[in-house]
Amino acid sequence: MLDRLRLFQNALLKTIKTKYKRYFYGELINDEKLLAIVGARGVGKTTTLLQYLKEHKFPNSKKLYISVDWFDSKSLFDVAHEFYKNGGKLLIIDEIHKYPKFEKELKNIYDILDMRVIISGSSALSINHAKADLSRRLLKKEVKGLSFREFLEFKYKTSFKTYTLDDMLQNHVDIAYEILQNIELPSIEPDFKEYLQIGYYPFYFQNKDSSSYLLKLKETINIVLEVDIPTITNIRYATIKKFKKLIEFICVSSPYTPNMQTLLSNIDMHKNEYSELYMYLDFLQKAKILRLCKSANKKDKILTKPEKIYLNNTNLHFAYCNNSEIGTLRESFFASMMEDYELYIPKQGDFLVDEKYIFEVGGAKKSFKQIKDIPNSYVVSDDFEIGSGNKIPLWLFGFLY
Repeated sequence: MLDRLRLFQNALLKTIKTKYKRYFYGELINDEKLLAIVGARGVGKTTTLLQYLKEHKFPNSKKLYISVDWFDSKSLFDVAHEFYKNGGKLLIIDEIHKYPKFEKELKNIYDILDMRVIISGSSALSINHAKADLSRRLLKKEVKGLSFREFLEFKYKTSFKTYTLDDMLQNHVDIAYEILQNIELPSIEPDFKEYLQIGYYPFYFQNKDSSSYLLKLKETINIVLEVDIPTITNIRYATIKKFKKLIEFICVSSPYTPNMQTLLSNIDMHKNEYSELYMYLDFLQKAKILRLCKSANKKDKILTKPEKIYLNNTNLHFAYCNNSEIGTLRESFFASMMEDYELYIPKQGDFLVDEKYIFEVGGAKKSFKQIKDIPNSYVVSDDFEIGSGNKIPLWLFGFLY
C-alpha cells in the first residue's frame, strides 16, 4: 500500500504551486509532534499541507501525505508503522474526521512511533470531540477563510502586513494610508464589495467565475451537512433538511435576534424541541456555517439562546440568498474577521470585543448617537476609505490576519 500512496502523493505534488501561502503556513513549521489543522471545508488546508510537504527539507522517501479517502482495509496505525519502518519522519493525514475512532490509532502512533504527524479535518467537530488522552498530546490550530488582506494578495500578487486590533484602533488613519499607497487603484471599495461576494474561499481563484464559485460553495456546504456532520453524529436525513432550512431562514433575515419559538416553527420542529435546536445550532457553528453571538450579560451561561445569529461569512449570503440586507453583510463581515477575539452583543452598540471595546457597525453616515459617552467606543462604516478619530472604515478590519 505504501507504494500506491507514494504514487498518489507524487501526482498531487506536481500540481501544487508554492508561491503564495495562506496565513497559517507558519503554524506547520514548529516542532510539535502531533499537530491538527482544523477549519471549514474549502479554506485551503489541503493545499497548504501539500505546499509544506513539497518544500520540507526531508527527502521524499521520509515524508508522506495520505488522505483517509485512500484507505482500504488497512488500519491507520498499520500504514503509519509501515512508513516508519521504511525511514519515515513526517506523516500528513488529511480528512481525519472520516476515519472511525481515529483517536485511539493516533494515540498509538504518537506513543510508539518516533516521527512527526500533522492531521487535518474539514470540520472542527470531530477534533473538538477527541478523547482527553489524545487532546493532551495534540496541538490544535483552527484556521479561517481568506481575509480581505489575503484576497488582495491573491488578486494582485502583492503582499500586505497584518495589524493587531490595538494597532488598528490607535493608528487606523496611518494604516489606511499605508495600505492604499500600495494599491494603484482609484478606490478600494470595488475590491471590498467583490470580496464580500466571492472572496472568503481560495477556490474562487481556480477559475474566477462568480456564478460557478457560488454554486461550488453551496455544494461544499452540502457536503458538510450531508457527509461531515453525519459522520460523527447520529442524525437522520430529515435533520439535514432542517439544517438547510435553518441556514436559508437566517440568510434572509436582518441581523437575526432569534425568537426560538419562531425559529422552531420555520424549520418544522415542535415547540418542545428546544434542546435539539440548541444542538443543531452548535453543530452548525462548529462546522463554520453559523456564528452565534451571546449577550454580554449572559456570556457565562452554558445553555442560553444566542443574542444574534449570523452566517459564518458574507459569501454564504450570496450563495443562499437572492438578496441580503447590507446591514447584515456589514455585521457578518465584522464578526467573521473577529474569530480570534471574544465577541458579544452589548446593550448599546452592535459588538463588544474582548470585554473592552464597543463597535457600532453601519454605513458612511452612521453617527455616534447610539454609543455616545461610552468609553472605548468606535463607529465602523463602509463606503469610505480613510477614517478619523474613532470612526474607522469597515474594510480595514480585513487586515487583522
